[in-house]
Amino acid sequence: MENQKLPNATAVLILGIFSILTCCCYGIFSIILGVVALVLANKDTKLYAENPSIYNNYNNIKIGKILSIIGITLGVIYLIYVIVLFTTLGVEGIEQMQQEMMRRYGGK
Repeated sequence: MENQKLPNATAVLILGIFSILTCCCYGIFSIILGVVALVLANKDTKLYAENPSIYNNYNNIKIGKILSIIGITLGVIYLIYVIVLFTTLGVEGIEQMQQEMMRRYGGK
């Protein structure tokens, strides 16, 4: 039999990468992309476990899983940070902080 590619390996890898890249979008997108990647990775892992000799890109699944876990972790940390920031400072406090940073680092 000739080697085949796992059907979701590329998608898992791409979703894992985007999971990390989107962690500063309040953490929501990172968590969603990471969870989707993990679900797809689990499907392909089961498929690979049934007959490992016919698939040749299982490393993409492993790397995608690791990236997804990192992305989910970063997303959760950032989401907790945003929630704490809003509960302690409120919207007005965050706006004042942004204005102060713009005045200090914005130049004009």
